[in-house]
Amino acid sequence: MAELDELQDGSDQAQSEVERAQNDASDSGAVSVDIYDQIYNLRGSDAEYIGRLAEVVDGKMRAVASCGGTVDSLRVAVLAALNIADELLALRARYDTLAGLVDRTEDTVRTRTDSLAEMLDEVLEDRRAG
Repeated sequence: MAELDELQDGSDQAQSEVERAQNDASDSGAVSVDIYDQIYNLRGSDAEYIGRLAEVVDGKMRAVASCGGTVDSLRVAVLAALNIADELLALRARYDTLAGLVDRTEDTVRTRTDSLAEMLDEVLEDRRAG
């Protein structure tokens, strides 16, 4: 029973620390986020966006930790950062591919439009002449 009380006291203490960090953060204009069981007070213009970023980082770190079996939080953070960087580079490559397709499509549409405009001009000139 004493062990249960200790766990409860630890849980209450952790909750108090989170609440205190959130209060301190809101008083200073910062956003308090929990990433991999660490509280960070961050500043930014969009608190909701910062919260979403923190959720992504926390989720990646937890996924890495569950797959890798490592307990070293620095190693977990580096591996999570590498995973996030890999996703970023893959998305940039996809964006570049799509942007190239859009450019080529615009060129095709522009060429086709010019061609149709020339044909229309010819038809109108023939009607005026005839």
